[in-house]
Amino acid sequence: MTNHKHYDYLIVGAGLFGSTFAYKARQAGRRCLVIDKRGHAGGNLYCERVEGINVHKYGAHIFHTSNREVWRFVNSIVEFNRYTNSPVANYKGRLYNLPFNMNTFYQMWGAATPQEALAAIEGQRREAVEAMQKAGIDEPRNMEEQALCLVGRDIYERLIKGYTEKQWGRKCSELPAFIIKRLPVRLTFDNNYFNDAYQGIPIGGYNRLTDGLLCGTEVITGADFFADREHWEGMADRIVFTGKIDEYFGYRFGKLEYRTVGFEQEVIDTPNYQGNAVVNYTDAGVPFTRVIEHKHFEMFGDEVYQCPKTVISREYSTEWRDGMEPYYPINDSRNNGIYLQYKALADAQRHTIFGGRLAEYKYYDMAPIVERVLATEV
Repeated sequence: MTNHKHYDYLIVGAGLFGSTFAYKARQAGRRCLVIDKRGHAGGNLYCERVEGINVHKYGAHIFHTSNREVWRFVNSIVEFNRYTNSPVANYKGRLYNLPFNMNTFYQMWGAATPQEALAAIEGQRREAVEAMQKAGIDEPRNMEEQALCLVGRDIYERLIKGYTEKQWGRKCSELPAFIIKRLPVRLTFDNNYFNDAYQGIPIGGYNRLTDGLLCGTEVITGADFFADREHWEGMADRIVFTGKIDEYFGYRFGKLEYRTVGFEQEVIDTPNYQGNAVVNYTDAGVPFTRVIEHKHFEMFGDEVYQCPKTVISREYSTEWRDGMEPYYPINDSRNNGIYLQYKALADAQRHTIFGGRLAEYKYYDMAPIVERVLATEV
């Protein structure tokens, strides 16, 4: 039992925010206790070893950043490999490179030069704008109109519409325009999804990053903060809370909404199933959003064939309900208004730090979480 012990910080949640905070606090001489209601540390970064492959149990995670300090920090914990995110879109059996680049435009229209690609895009954009003007619409009112004005009908209908509607569970015509303020168009043959200077996967998997961050810190898994809140709050002078902010305050302003993701995992008796780590299925007729083949995050070239089997995960996006794992905040006006009420309460808490996607009701990539913790005073 740990009741007799006293800590500087109780950290609720052993995900990236909590683990990084624990590391920084320990470096500063603080005593921390980390608890997590799951049976493992690492949060959504957790990997499970299957057939010699590190399987991203809660969806694909690719670390990318242009912040040299952040990159040096994570590599001081575990060395990262040279994985480059280059997803492919499958639309009714035809494959297109992502993000939208010259390979995509050649696959879409046979455009072989930047001038040909730009002419095709500009022509379709002009058609969309003129159609809106004829209807008396000055500005895009929803995501569909926004996308048509940005990239035209062909790219929208084949590569955006179906995938987005599966992801959000709503028609694009019902989604706000701000979801896609811009869509990057590259007039080069470059399949690298990110523009950041650095990207990769921890060599040996994300568990090595988590283990390194939490080394020397006491961690209790299978411990639900809300099941015995008074007990846990009495363990430390301050709390770092990374869970749902509305739950922390007893849902007094109502519940925030999320999208969640379900996974269908399969071991396949072949060394190479799809030839890429990430393939998005953009046809609305396919129920899942994408297929992840996990070995491609850490195995390259002939190395892929040294492992005789492979593991894939099909991802299904759905509406979140109680008991499910919340993934993506639904940052519409209603939910943002509710969150701001909770944030006002959080800002008034002198002894609690709120951090991460659930506590801040904000979609976070991994690097900004690390950057935020490194800038936090402990």
